[in-house]
Amino acid sequence: MKIGLVAALSRNQVIGRDNALPWHLPADLKRFKAITLGKPIIMGRKTYDSIGRPLPGRHNIVISRNPEFTADGVTVVESLDAALDAANHAPEVMVIGGANIYYQFLPRADRLYLTVVHTQIDDGDAFFPAYNRREWRLTREETHPADEHNPYPHSFMTWQRITTRSA
Repeated sequence: MKIGLVAALSRNQVIGRDNALPWHLPADLKRFKAITLGKPIIMGRKTYDSIGRPLPGRHNIVISRNPEFTADGVTVVESLDAALDAANHAPEVMVIGGANIYYQFLPRADRLYLTVVHTQIDDGDAFFPAYNRREWRLTREETHPADEHNPYPHSFMTWQRITTRSA
């Protein structure tokens, strides 16, 4: 099973502010849907809360340390390994956040599907973890200018791990 991390981040690695995205980029949302549709998605409980509902067309798996947490339409698990088990050996599982979940899955990840938003967010409170670019090969990059619907220039990047990943 391949593990992909899907994230949108600013130049200074910000992925969130007050449990929400600090931007609205319809192009990124369209790409997110295209990448994740039909695949299991793994997220932390705070990310699930920020979305507010299960995402349709995907097996939604939520990691929560609270054994009392339940939500309709999602599979709730308490660990990374349980989340991977719940994905039922899908060819690829997509990790969609938040910061702590990305940090824990990064050593196991095979691919990074990143949207780099070409801006600096000074008041962010959630960050994508640092990663060693020497361990990754950029396999695709598309850069888009700001337009009437997308207020920030942004780049869609796909990175493939080139070193042996941790187990």
